[in-house]
Amino acid sequence: MLIHKAQTPEDIAKCIRVILELRPHLDPDKVVPMVQDMLKEGYQLAFIEENGEAMAAIGYRYLQFLFCGKHFYIDDLVTLPEARGKGYGGALLDYVAEQAKEAGYGVITLDSGHHRHTAHRLYLNKGFTISSHHFTKKIN
Repeated sequence: MLIHKAQTPEDIAKCIRVILELRPHLDPDKVVPMVQDMLKEGYQLAFIEENGEAMAAIGYRYLQFLFCGKHFYIDDLVTLPEARGKGYGGALLDYVAEQAKEAGYGVITLDSGHHRHTAHRLYLNKGFTISSHHFTKKIN
């Protein structure tokens, strides 16, 4: 399974539909410039494509926290509905795990919506554990 890293605006554009599947609140016209800015901040975007369009994508970055040290944080992982069941999500998780290993990082973390049971099953099958709750507070 060939995994590509999005490095150009054209690569990012291939991923718009898959990104919007997970992040429907985003303005499609702002995805490419937003991801370009994020790439400058260390975000990485990898994807699997069929016929010139991304069918699945994973966004991740390198971080360091006191509680777990240096780690890869997965921001986004999504597969289009019509491409589910082909192993793309698992392949992308394995890809990030290999990237982390090569970089000498011993931990991968992610947050997931409490209602995403299918995703949770994948994460647990890939060796992730549920280690915390994530809290947010909107500031007006």
